[in-house]
Amino acid sequence: MAVGILGTGSYLPAQVVTNVDLAARVPDADPDWVARKTLIEARRFAAPDEAASDLAAHAARAALEHAGVAAAEIDYVVVATSTGDSPQPPTSNLVQNLIGADRAACFDVNAVCAGWVFALGVANGLVATNPGALVLVIAVDVYSRILDFGDRRTAVLFGDGAGAAVVGAVPDGFGIIDLELTSNGAANGLIYVKAGGSRLPASPETVAAGDHYFRMNGRGVRDFVATAVPPALTALLARSGRKAGDVDHFVPHQANGIMLQELVTAAGLESARTHLTLQRYGNVGSASLPVTLDDANRAGAFRPGDLVLLAGFGGGMSLGACLLRWGR
Repeated sequence: MAVGILGTGSYLPAQVVTNVDLAARVPDADPDWVARKTLIEARRFAAPDEAASDLAAHAARAALEHAGVAAAEIDYVVVATSTGDSPQPPTSNLVQNLIGADRAACFDVNAVCAGWVFALGVANGLVATNPGALVLVIAVDVYSRILDFGDRRTAVLFGDGAGAAVVGAVPDGFGIIDLELTSNGAANGLIYVKAGGSRLPASPETVAAGDHYFRMNGRGVRDFVATAVPPALTALLARSGRKAGDVDHFVPHQANGIMLQELVTAAGLESARTHLTLQRYGNVGSASLPVTLDDANRAGAFRPGDLVLLAGFGGGMSLGACLLRWGR
């Protein structure tokens, strides 16, 4: 028995925010400059009455339908997010209630933009120890609620959305081959939200200072991706006796289009088909990888037996990669 993906789903909010729309809100965010520097042309923002659990529930229902699995059959609901509805309860419990997965154990995972691959690793372990289990693995982020629209460096990159997959047993020869999960806590200052936790609780002063906004050292993140991700992917492939040229499909976190072009070259993945959705959706945080996976899956890009490489990376800093043989 192996562990693999039985079905995928995603949800993007209805509101489309183009670079032209954003330029009216973000100082010096020239639409052509944004497209040239990031390859992002639009993103989606959640409606005022939509929270992370709402987006996640939509994606979950789509994945369940695609897998042919009822919500009542799900044993675990794992939600990867850094922008949950609230500090507690876990967003996964809210999703369980919305979709009717009443018998499932629920918990959240926070590895920021690498979160979905980390959650996939957890699901792999759960099914490996209980071969009959079904795990609903969801990633959702609502970055529009924590962006500083006065900061051109970050405000132009992010959008909102959710992606999901049902994970369970698949025939031998298919499914997850190996995972690579790494973290570098010394680089914790590259991506952060300063206030709102136990170290700096919410107060009138923190709100006035803008300490609840998302902050990122873009150059530092780019250096991290350039130095940490290619060797991690090489190590993952080598453990299974494979090399970059064997990969049929590369599905990366949709951080920045120019950065991803550089990553593909540095990792030697030019012969693989790299799947991108950032032109339409921007960087959807932890959800960007499963959103892109679902987009490619529903377009018929994957054939049974194709070798698929997933890579997520983000705040922490954290890095998650997964090599799998497509098919159930």
